[in-house]
Amino acid sequence: MEDIFGKLYDMTAFSNIFADPSFLVMYAIAFILLYLGIKKHYEPLLLVPIAFGVLIANFPGGDMGVIQADENGMVLVNGVMKNVWQMPLHEVAHDLGIMNFIYYMLIKTGFLPPIIFMGVGALTDFGPMLRNLRLSIFGAAAQLGIFTVLIVAILMGFTPKEAGALGIIGGADGPTAIFTTIKLAPQLLGPIAIAAYSYMALVPVIIPLVVKLLCTKKELMINMKEQEKLYPSKTVIKNQRVVKILFPIAVTTVVALFVPTAVPLIGMLMFGNLIKEIGSDTSRLFDAAANSIMNTATIFLGLSVGATMTSQAFLNWTTIGIVVGGFLAFALSISGGILFVKVVNLFSRKKINPLIGATGLSAVPMASRVCNEIATKYDPKNHVLNYCMSSNISGVIGSAVAAGVLISFLG
Repeated sequence: MEDIFGKLYDMTAFSNIFADPSFLVMYAIAFILLYLGIKKHYEPLLLVPIAFGVLIANFPGGDMGVIQADENGMVLVNGVMKNVWQMPLHEVAHDLGIMNFIYYMLIKTGFLPPIIFMGVGALTDFGPMLRNLRLSIFGAAAQLGIFTVLIVAILMGFTPKEAGALGIIGGADGPTAIFTTIKLAPQLLGPIAIAAYSYMALVPVIIPLVVKLLCTKKELMINMKEQEKLYPSKTVIKNQRVVKILFPIAVTTVVALFVPTAVPLIGMLMFGNLIKEIGSDTSRLFDAAANSIMNTATIFLGLSVGATMTSQAFLNWTTIGIVVGGFLAFALSISGGILFVKVVNLFSRKKINPLIGATGLSAVPMASRVCNEIATKYDPKNHVLNYCMSSNISGVIGSAVAAGVLISFLG
């Protein structure tokens, strides 16, 4: 009878958990992320799959955690080192588990990030940016965090490629961070993806914190509509439908000529937007890109990225450094946009609310919604959403172009 109870106990995960309490730390992290996604509604479409991926990856014996390959693609399989890229697909699924199959076939090959960008493009309206082109410059200023952290990371001992992958977290764009890391430092993909998506989900916390530190109440109460009345814009866009159709074609062409390495992201982003703007003739393509394909890709991406966050991979100084550096990149990107607005206001009659600079991130439209809530908190009539979207949308393009530049120079 004692042997039976012993075998039943060994069958459970309790013996491994009690032997290695680090599993309990990972469960706590998973539960916190689930709480933020479900209760606080912090980007639940991303945070819930990632958090659940963290949870199921850290149950000993479940074989749901992603096993990170080294720089040469070697992983330990049943006590033998094998090249994951040379293993037949059925062996990857059977010997490493379903999450490793999804991760290596869909994520680490670079397949899903451009697919998700296509869905993002289909869901994006470039109208606010085209109507306020002068505000789109703040999307470029907000890339400050990427290049600042790149330099700091190199000084701290990271290789240039690793530093570039770390810095791209400042773009606040998960697919861009994954795509760049795959090209530059694939061995860091797990922690960088986790940091990028976690900070994206925590935009409602991070942006108010940075805004509170850098902005005065007077600045936050600048009413953009009143400024437009005082100093009307002379720019009038005629035939907006034609402009919206030509815009993605033109952007893709220009970016392809100057930064070809950014085309996988920018090209798919603009293709998704193009089929949206064409209208009824491509409505079926738009529906697939914006719904079924986008949702399926998000599920696979979230679960498999979460599954990289095992106790062995996450609880080490390198990962902690990436998490800290990612937060610094994120905060500096927000700060860069805000400070650039302050500089522009010194020389302009038409004052700009610094919140518009804070939305130069790629977290669309969450960053704009958060900043609009901050503005209406100080003045219920001060709605800055449309103005914020101009900077916010340009931030998507800016982060993808910045990724292409990093890949070109460091790859």
